[in-house]
Amino acid sequence: MSEFFGSAWWLLVTLGVLVTFHEFGHFWVARRFGVKVLRFSIGFGKPIWSRIGRDGVEYAIGAIPLGGYVKFLDAREADRPELIEGMPGEYNAASPWKRIGIALAGPAFNIVFTIVAFWAMFVIGRPDAEPVVGATQGLAAAAGLREGDRITGVNGEATDSWSAVLLAVGEAAVLHRDASLSVADAQGKASQHTLMLSSLANESVNSEKTFDAIGLVPRPQQSDVSEVTAGTPAERAGLKVDDRIVQINDTPTKSAEDVVKAVAAAADKNPTMNLIVLRGAERVPLTVTAEKKTDGEKSTWRIGIGFKAPKTALERYGVVRAVPAAFEEMWKTTRSTFTLLAGMVTGQASPKNLSSVIGIAQVANASAHMGLAWFLSFLAVISLSLGILNLLPIPILDGGHVVYYLIELFKGSPVSERAMMAGQYIGLALLVTLMSVAFYNDISRLVTG
Repeated sequence: MSEFFGSAWWLLVTLGVLVTFHEFGHFWVARRFGVKVLRFSIGFGKPIWSRIGRDGVEYAIGAIPLGGYVKFLDAREADRPELIEGMPGEYNAASPWKRIGIALAGPAFNIVFTIVAFWAMFVIGRPDAEPVVGATQGLAAAAGLREGDRITGVNGEATDSWSAVLLAVGEAAVLHRDASLSVADAQGKASQHTLMLSSLANESVNSEKTFDAIGLVPRPQQSDVSEVTAGTPAERAGLKVDDRIVQINDTPTKSAEDVVKAVAAAADKNPTMNLIVLRGAERVPLTVTAEKKTDGEKSTWRIGIGFKAPKTALERYGVVRAVPAAFEEMWKTTRSTFTLLAGMVTGQASPKNLSSVIGIAQVANASAHMGLAWFLSFLAVISLSLGILNLLPIPILDGGHVVYYLIELFKGSPVSERAMMAGQYIGLALLVTLMSVAFYNDISRLVTG
């Protein structure tokens, strides 16, 4: 239940920040163009809070936190339009070019936010795992990848972190395109390998089954001891810093996670267990008796050691170098987004890859727990997606309004109200259909696990 509330909270934070920034773009540009703003609302429906500012604008928070809007002085929405039409600040009295600017301002502010968020992420520093492969299976093993290999590039794009590898491979998997991996083994020898992603079933890239089939996992934390706590079973048994635990009773261990699992499993049967450690080139047998520690309602078996932290690929730049890095990151994300959109339009990518606010909430919660830099990265990606979505030429979205105003410029008169209403209904139907598919996908993933 705590995960549910955490996801709900971080979804509200995400939508609150991004919607406010988007709507502020419309608000700010409209005021600069002399258009009168009546209401600035975050959320739809009946306001749960509102107040009139000194500027005469009503600022409100709606009961449905899934968007927002800026209400202008508009004769079309007035009870008596003849009294409003032609008034100073009336929306339709502004030239088509100004209305185009107002419509584009929301997505433009989302793009600005994306750059700022990526810049802040790089200045803070985003910790990531090195792009070094752990034990392989599935398509990765079939491609000839081995544990300890470093993936230096995917389809010609350099990859300096594990998340960069996953994003590039995931994009290719969605489109069912084979991925060419540039690899350097533990000795530095370079080679090329091909992941046959075209053989994957037509499933969502978010599916765990898909990534299980690909078989790429990062190298786990090594089982090298970095700390032996005084007065603990490990010290009494003779464990030393830099020992590598390679076996517990009859269970071989290659990683810190293996050691933790093996200690728990063995101690549940008998707290006294036999260890084999590598001390330099020598295999040393030791006997240790684990102690049960209780923290609140949770009890765990411990022997009193810590492990060396894995090397990380920290993406951090100075305030100046972070600027071009932010633009580069935005460009890569934009290119990936349009590639996936094109794939869905052409049928190369399955609509199962669409996610609703349920999926966004889960990722928001997960990224928030990974730290501020990762949450900023998530906000940047969602903000860019929101900007791109609103630029699509679909009636009811900002891009659709731009199309109306361009037609008005071309024909010399506004689009008829009948045509505009028809477009609005078509646009609404498209959005409802997309949202329904996205909700269905997320609910299916929750149900099937």
